[in-house]
Amino acid sequence: MSLKLAIWDVDGTLIDSRQVIQNAMARAFVDVGRPPPTYEQTRQIVGLSLHDAMAAMAPDLEGEGLNALVEAYRAAFVANRADGRGHEPLYAGAHETLTRLVEAGWLMAIATGKSRRGLRVLFDLHGIEPLFDTIWCADDGPGKPHPFMVQEAIRALGVHPDQTVMIGDTAHDMTMARRAGIAGYGVTWGFHTADEIRGAGADLVFEDFAALNTALDRFA
Repeated sequence: MSLKLAIWDVDGTLIDSRQVIQNAMARAFVDVGRPPPTYEQTRQIVGLSLHDAMAAMAPDLEGEGLNALVEAYRAAFVANRADGRGHEPLYAGAHETLTRLVEAGWLMAIATGKSRRGLRVLFDLHGIEPLFDTIWCADDGPGKPHPFMVQEAIRALGVHPDQTVMIGDTAHDMTMARRAGIAGYGVTWGFHTADEIRGAGADLVFEDFAALNTALDRFA
């Protein structure tokens, strides 16, 4: 049986974190004395490393001002979770898809802009950590759309790029996949629109897990 590797984004692909991220972003901006961004502004930067995301959200800030906004976001995320406003549910069909692929012999990886601390919370909540063979996040090196996380996942598991597919909900995921020379499958239930995902070079775009599963079986 030939090797096959599925690399998964987390926010907006496996986990519905849209409201949680927007709430934390709004709280962070208010805490540093700036007007809160709209969801339309926030959704564009999800998937980037936190520093790059904040630099895009507040291009007039640099140095200590930018660092303060980054720290305000981290604090807001933790505070919202403590206040009971930090629940990030799995999308319907996500767990079943992950389990099915593992049972079918797929290798599994994560490539996410989340921190390892943020992933730990999700793993403890949803119990999905054992389904993955290698996990790469914002703490490990260059973030999306740099191909670092994909390249490291491929290297760690000994597969070839043409045996690998990236599944994500943003243009940043698809750009990362393209730069790494692997297939990019976009999903539309997260942060970016189908047109934005296609515009970044997605090979295929899906509106539900059923269609994604069919395509992954075909890829295998």
